[in-house]
Amino acid sequence: MRPTSSTLAFALVLIVMAHKTHAQNSPQDFLNAHNTARAQVGVGAMSWDDTVAAYAQNYTNQLTGNCQLVHSGGPYGENLFWGSSSAFTGVYAMNAWVGEAQYYNYTSNTCAAGHVCGHYTQVVWRNSVQLGCARVVCNNGGVIISCNYNPPGNYVGQKPY
Repeated sequence: MRPTSSTLAFALVLIVMAHKTHAQNSPQDFLNAHNTARAQVGVGAMSWDDTVAAYAQNYTNQLTGNCQLVHSGGPYGENLFWGSSSAFTGVYAMNAWVGEAQYYNYTSNTCAAGHVCGHYTQVVWRNSVQLGCARVVCNNGGVIISCNYNPPGNYVGQKPY
């Protein structure tokens, strides 16, 4: 029995959707998003580190039951993102973190009142040169995305770049 053209079209849509979701969560996509933001402020590129990525994956796996944002307290810098559905991607999380740049004042090294910008400053922290990220879908259908940074950044009194 030969597949119909509508069956083939549906299969193609599924393949494209799967590729799009995967492509927005791949190590290279995380790196590209980080390095684009870093280049905008003159900071050198990061490299992917499998040890840091394994740490991120192991920790986010522990969060799938309750899907709550709780920092690991581990040896790396850490950005966490929570989304209410599995449609949220690593690229989306990166855009949210980098979007905090509008609230960061480099001259005073502070965030605007009532806003956060620490996710952004960790992304562009000059001395953080190794990156590892992970994304998990929680039992409730939400998603948690974690990026870890080695060495960690966001030291009080120090500027990121």
